Amino acid sequence: MNVDMDTSPSYYDPQELSLRERYRRYGKRLSPSPHQENYQSKFSNAALYLDNIKREIDHSDGDQSEGRTHSSFKRRSSPSTDGVSEIGVDLVGRSRTTQALKVCKQEDDGSVDSADATFSLFASLYDSALQGLMSIPDLILRLEGACRNVSESINNSCSERHRIVEDKLMRQKAKMLLDEAASWSLLWYLYGKGNDEIPKDLLLLPATSHLEACHFVVEDHIAQLCLRLIQWLEGLASKALDLENKLRGSHVGTHLPTSGVWNHTQRFLKKGSSNEKVVQHLDFDAPTREYAQPLPDDKKQDESLLEDVWILLRAGRLEEACNLCRAAGQSWRAATLRPFGGLDHSYGIEALIRNGKNRSLQATELESGMNHQRRLWKWASYCASEKIAEQESGKYEAAIYAANCSNVKRILPICTDWESACWALTKSWLEVQVDVELSHHQSERSASERNPEHGDVNSQSYLGPENWPLQVSKQQPNDLSALLQKLHSSESVHEAVSQGCKEQHRQIEMSLMIGHIPRLLDLIWSWISPSGGDEDIFRPHGDPQMIRFGAHLVLVLRHLLADEMKDAFKEKIMTLGDLILHMYAMFLFSKQREELVGIYASQLARHRCIYLFVHMMELRLNSSVHVRYKIFLSAIEYLPFSPGADLNGIEKGSFEEIIERVLSRSREVKLGKYDGTTEVAEQCRLRSLQKATVIQWLCFTPPSTINDSVRVGTKLLLRALMHSNILFREFALISMWRVPSMPIGAHTLLSLLAEPLKHPSESLFFTEDHDIADSLREFEDWNEYYSCDATYRNWLQIELENAGIDVSNEEKQRATVVAMDTLSSSMALLMRGGDPWLVPTEDHIYESMENTNLELHATAMLCLPSGDCMLPDATLCTALTSALYSSVGEEVALKRQLLVNVSISAKDSCTVEIALRCLGTEFDGFGPNKLADGGVLAAVIAAGVKGELAGFQAGVTMEILKLEAWYSGIDGSLGSTATYILRGLCRRCCIPEVILRCMQVSVSLMESGNEHQSHDELIELVASSETGLLHLFSQNQLQEFLLFEREYSIRKMELLEEPAA
Repeated sequence: MNVDMDTSPSYYDPQELSLRERYRRYGKRLSPSPHQENYQSKFSNAALYLDNIKREIDHSDGDQSEGRTHSSFKRRSSPSTDGVSEIGVDLVGRSRTTQALKVCKQEDDGSVDSADATFSLFASLYDSALQGLMSIPDLILRLEGACRNVSESINNSCSERHRIVEDKLMRQKAKMLLDEAASWSLLWYLYGKGNDEIPKDLLLLPATSHLEACHFVVEDHIAQLCLRLIQWLEGLASKALDLENKLRGSHVGTHLPTSGVWNHTQRFLKKGSSNEKVVQHLDFDAPTREYAQPLPDDKKQDESLLEDVWILLRAGRLEEACNLCRAAGQSWRAATLRPFGGLDHSYGIEALIRNGKNRSLQATELESGMNHQRRLWKWASYCASEKIAEQESGKYEAAIYAANCSNVKRILPICTDWESACWALTKSWLEVQVDVELSHHQSERSASERNPEHGDVNSQSYLGPENWPLQVSKQQPNDLSALLQKLHSSESVHEAVSQGCKEQHRQIEMSLMIGHIPRLLDLIWSWISPSGGDEDIFRPHGDPQMIRFGAHLVLVLRHLLADEMKDAFKEKIMTLGDLILHMYAMFLFSKQREELVGIYASQLARHRCIYLFVHMMELRLNSSVHVRYKIFLSAIEYLPFSPGADLNGIEKGSFEEIIERVLSRSREVKLGKYDGTTEVAEQCRLRSLQKATVIQWLCFTPPSTINDSVRVGTKLLLRALMHSNILFREFALISMWRVPSMPIGAHTLLSLLAEPLKHPSESLFFTEDHDIADSLREFEDWNEYYSCDATYRNWLQIELENAGIDVSNEEKQRATVVAMDTLSSSMALLMRGGDPWLVPTEDHIYESMENTNLELHATAMLCLPSGDCMLPDATLCTALTSALYSSVGEEVALKRQLLVNVSISAKDSCTVEIALRCLGTEFDGFGPNKLADGGVLAAVIAAGVKGELAGFQAGVTMEILKLEAWYSGIDGSLGSTATYILRGLCRRCCIPEVILRCMQVSVSLMESGNEHQSHDELIELVASSETGLLHLFSQNQLQEFLLFEREYSIRKMELLEEPAA
């Protein structure tokens, strides 16, 4: 965003010099050096700790490929300079410490832009307000202070570390932060500042004009608004003076003593010189009376003095302005600025308290009439301003007198910035409102003696000499909108003022002034929203500082206006406000500030919050553990764990809902197209890794600072176990290939869950909950299965490496040991007695119920014997439907009302969607599944997985990518999960494959002259009717089993015949 530096107020730019500097004494002040605090975060998980060590090693080796360091935020008082410590938050006694803001290590150096510190600082401040450590009005003041201090830090570092172009950009950022500070200040004056009441001990009867004026301003809405705007604008100017003094060691008004006594003109007159253009007397009325001026040097010094007086008046420092006049030898001028004994004539309660019970003013007004002296003073000031302007004696002097009497046309010529012009118009309008009100009171007080017509501004009794104050009342606006319209008019104000109205923060401030919050939100959204289509709506766009400001403004307004939000306004601030908050959260995410996102996401509507975190988790799925932990903490600390919590009547998103959405989406088939470069098995392996990595979100240890952290950790671990079991089933069905490649998805799951299961909570193991015990037992079964699988694949790798080459005896011995281990582990899995593999000890499934169906949905890729993908089409889907239907026989299919539907997946044209449904019966739907084979639906899918579909292309197998089974009603509504079907399917596919692998290893051992003692036991195990393993084999598997046994027997006989030969 382009910033016009030329239109900014002169007192905002500490670099600008003026001609009056020669008359001042300046002292240089060294600026403080910025500093950053570095610290090392501590992690609760070993994975995080190891990841952090790796990052430290990479950093020490100079590997900075990411081009940045992860920035963390420790709750401290200063982001970059000592100045920011003034707005730091005292966190002593906090109920909880937010881990998400201090999870990372911060490694800032001097080149880091100080403006970036505002993101962490604002997040910390708002977080403290959310926790009740500060009120919202205090938060607004802290945000203003943060902007000012960071701006000062940027200005301090500009000339030290940046080139010319960079220096200019940094100064623009500093200026923008000052503009933002002004907007926060206005918000505080309008909505954060409380309503004061006049103390009863200051009341007088009869009331003085000042007391009546203060009472009017307190009671009247428009007058109170004007007073707050004046206080805001004077406060900005005063802070700008303080900043200039701090940066440059100078201060407005540091004139030499007696600099206003016209020393040069005195010496000129003492010499007897004569000049008709030079005054002949030194009294202050001489220039007006003699139509002459002092010497140019004295006049320039006077103009410099008056400029300083104007600046002080503009900053609301009337006392300093009067002291400056006295110090310069012009006490008479101080008297014109503050008449009536130096009373404070501003309309704030503070001024009333400073004045106290003013008995002298009361006595004077009882004698001369209420407001009589005040009107005379204003009329005299008006005459002086007009006379000085006509003689062109000095623009600042004319403006000073004009400010006393609301003579706007004499003030605006020297107002060359938006703030000054707005102050002049607002102050003049307020003064006229007060004058009119006091005239009414004066009329009411003397109603019995005077005509009621006195209350009319245009009445002759109200108007003074020369129709005063009709001349100034006509210059005032009718309402606030008319006042703002004058600021836009280049005919009424300086061109820089009308240009300033186009600046973003000026537009924000004008919207706040008139209370048009919906228009304000529309403005901010138009500046930060992208111009593209809806698909880009949350892509960060526009100035980052404006996005940050908009987000925090929305949050503050929601708190401030909570009781005033009606239907239309509430919908606007909630809907459009959520869009702005969402935009800022995405911006923080894009800048790797994930630890800050939770603070703002927690304020979003439920669906937006869930969408935001799901989006972030999916994008950061392959990032380091360190980054994922930041997102985890950001969600677990700021969101409720379970659904049901609400914020101002609006339901909030919960961590459980986010995790469920992430887990569900991770199993969905992603949009894609088979490229033909890799085999189906390898593609399935890679997909399984992506699915398994999601479990990491459930394996992090919740911080102890959240409520019920132990319970939450237990629920997360239980959910991890349940989802892992779902994935283990799917991974097992795509791991039937006898290749050395490990099923990386399954082993990733096991590695992620290894540490959490080392130190689980007592409630996880010592519980009577069936679901927990069942999940733990199934996990242990899968752990054992994949251990056997890994041992077999290690043996297979050795066999392939040794094939066709001469190997040493040591290598042969190693191969034999691994083969023995494979057989031992597999036999231990198969021969578990009363605890068979993947058979629950207590099967809690439906009791006998009528008209209940079973449904199974699967997503699969069709794989040719060569390993390539078989692309489906309509004809193939029809053939596959027929083959699946025929796999259990027509009689069973009719009896069980089997329905089969196969279609091409809408997300991936290389995959097919398979939907099966059949009627539930006893032992397959109702009651225990005695055979533990999954029933009819498992038999149908198993035929496809094994590649033994009758009437379909021989050798084509189904590689299962997603698998789900449910009980369902007649109306098609889905009920609980039919887990027994999925487990039975895995038993149908895995147990025969384990047995066949054992046979393969036994044959290999026999070829090398080593016989394993468990071979005969394996044969008996398969043949036994008690184990029920035989019916799990398909026809082709039985043939392969017999072929292995035949080959084993032949090798054994050959081995026995060798000694005889």
